[in-house]
Amino acid sequence: MKQAEAPPNAKWSGPSHAGVKAPDPILLADPSRRFAATAKRLDELAAGGHPMEAWLRFMAGLARAQHAVATTLGPAATLGADTVAQATEARLPPLAADGHRRDASWRDGLRLLLDRIDIAGLPSPALDAMETLRHGDDATLDQLADNFLRGRVSTTDAGAAVFVAAALQVYFTCSAAPLNVDELRLLEERGLCPCCGSPPVAGVITASGTTPGTRYLYCSMCSTAWNHVRAVCITCGGTRHLSLQSIEGDSGLVKAETCADCHTYSKLFFQVHDMQADPFADDLASLGLDLLIAEAGFARHAPNPLLLAGEG
Repeated sequence: MKQAEAPPNAKWSGPSHAGVKAPDPILLADPSRRFAATAKRLDELAAGGHPMEAWLRFMAGLARAQHAVATTLGPAATLGADTVAQATEARLPPLAADGHRRDASWRDGLRLLLDRIDIAGLPSPALDAMETLRHGDDATLDQLADNFLRGRVSTTDAGAAVFVAAALQVYFTCSAAPLNVDELRLLEERGLCPCCGSPPVAGVITASGTTPGTRYLYCSMCSTAWNHVRAVCITCGGTRHLSLQSIEGDSGLVKAETCADCHTYSKLFFQVHDMQADPFADDLASLGLDLLIAEAGFARHAPNPLLLAGEG
């Protein structure tokens, strides 16, 4: 593995002349594009001779089903201005994933998602899980969602949890999109989403726009992106013992930022190596790096929701 030691501090080292624009602190996702972009990227990655081609194609199909739900049903909660203002003033996420009272439309979204998934070639356990969800009553589905959001997925529910997670991603993405970004605030715990309080799936280092070189973290639930200072551990805030690690001979698109203080890591995707990189798709396609970093003794900052279910 290659390593590049980070500087001992996280101070800005770019141009200091007047007119340098600060990066936008929060970027809300567009539900009409978010899942379609992920599906397209997964298809492209699978077509490139990826060793996990079949699995990536399944995930691409799941993302296409998510796109169908997001653009036809659009399950979402409606938050009043007072609710948002009260939460942001207290530096709390207005859509807190683990405490938000979900609108019933999320269940309609789950059922539509199941109907839109291409079942050709799916293994019988996946088909069984889908059938169980189709016949689940509202209370059962809500309990599965609560368990997932609180990290209590049992082995018996693991098969169904991936579809529940996919439906919740659509619900929270559609719920966050209408918010007024100017009324939102970053949380004191900068490693968590300012909209729903969920951890990021990965970070992207930009290569275009008015502030290239900026790091944005992408929420694993509502797809919101928010600015986070580079060369700072998103788990513990440490700066002195960070390293960037990648697979020898790789393109340089993906690196793991490891922290020797808290022994965690998070992924970074560098747009300068591929402007088409999608943090949600490329995270799934770079599991080899996760395995190598885990073997080196580092724990991931937070699991990808679509992989958390698979750990059972």
